[in-house]
Amino acid sequence: MKTNKYEIDMCNGSIMDKLISFSLPLMLSSVLQLMFNAVDIIVVGHFNGSDALAAVGSTTALISLLTNLFIGISLGANVLAARYQASGRDREMSEAVHTSIALALVSGIAMAFIGVAVSALALGLMDTPANVIGQATVYMRIYFCGMPFFMLYNYGAAILRAVGDTKRPLVFLMAAGLANVILDLLLVIVIPLGVAGVAIGTVTSQMISSLLVLRCLWKSEGSYQFRFSRLTLKWSYMKRIFGVGIPAGIQSTVINFSNVLLQSSVNSFGSTAMAGYTAANNILSFLYVSINAVTQACMSFTSQNYSVGKQKRMDRVLADCALLSAGVSVVLGVGAYVFGGQVLRIYTTDAEVIQCGIEILSITTVPYFLCGIMDLFPGALRGMGHSAVPMLLSVIGTVGTRIIWIYGFFPQHRSLFFLFISYPGSWLVTILMQGVCFWFVRKKCIRQLNMRRV
Repeated sequence: MKTNKYEIDMCNGSIMDKLISFSLPLMLSSVLQLMFNAVDIIVVGHFNGSDALAAVGSTTALISLLTNLFIGISLGANVLAARYQASGRDREMSEAVHTSIALALVSGIAMAFIGVAVSALALGLMDTPANVIGQATVYMRIYFCGMPFFMLYNYGAAILRAVGDTKRPLVFLMAAGLANVILDLLLVIVIPLGVAGVAIGTVTSQMISSLLVLRCLWKSEGSYQFRFSRLTLKWSYMKRIFGVGIPAGIQSTVINFSNVLLQSSVNSFGSTAMAGYTAANNILSFLYVSINAVTQACMSFTSQNYSVGKQKRMDRVLADCALLSAGVSVVLGVGAYVFGGQVLRIYTTDAEVIQCGIEILSITTVPYFLCGIMDLFPGALRGMGHSAVPMLLSVIGTVGTRIIWIYGFFPQHRSLFFLFISYPGSWLVTILMQGVCFWFVRKKCIRQLNMRRV
């Protein structure tokens, strides 16, 4: 039930306009966050050279590998909160919120210690070149010191998304991102701290965004109001959060493991290719977060409608999300393909680095709509409370295909273009498996909903 102007009634009325109303602010939030993060890459690329650019970029896959398990668990918090919101279970909603925030704080502190401890070793295992590894280690260690803030923001924003509020997190990220840009310029150009400067700017912006989202939950008058005195770790809620979130987190972590393997293959071409991959991967990230906003909408809308037994509306949600995701990804993918060279020049003026980036974008951008369709099926299944099997299929389809490609075919055809053919290939394989899985789970859910009505 909608109780204020920021919430969205996901269970009644038209669907597409509400999906857009939900997805667009989330999409803009993610794009703005990437733009502000891109400032890190642009500033060090222009003022500290390609080695510094490669150092920052070489940490991306590894940071994602180490953090995505806990970020994935926040999806479980989103699904649980969405169900309680739709069914009007205020006490359970409040206890789930406070368990989620406590879990975010504990996991953030744990990740800070783990990240600082393993950064140098992990970068060494990835064959990071000697001229890059020192700066990359500094960046990673400072970045991980901000993990408690990073986790608090992600879990707090997941709760707001569960009630349909994606607008205020957008405002919070704008404020934090502007601080990041100002600090990057100050700590790299005025005070020449190099990669350490951009890492400090990132941690500070994460602190700002987390404080703003906690303040929002504190001032809320709804069942998701937050109070420090009510922080708790109740196993009954953690179990439900983990049931959806851990498979999602494992899926994301293992997929990022395949990206770490891919990063290692890119590293074998040297720092120029690494810098080109850093810039190209940042462009691909804009595509991913745009379609991921639609996936998040699919999960939240499906979860709320599942809790009140509206199967036909769940089907319409998935169909409308597929249209929206395909439309967004085709427009952005073709745009990135056509204007890729010009966009890469924003990151660097090195012609060889730009050429490496173009080679990667030429095979990954236009078919990116496949990635969007691939993610929608697991999003809908998580909304229905089924997360383990979609996780397993994503790991087999995406990671398995890429590992076979990297170790079976790539050594005989060593080029960046051939290496990155593994992206669309793995998307196609995974779509086929997830589609079959969704068909069977949907039949099971229809039976369960019919039994609930009897």
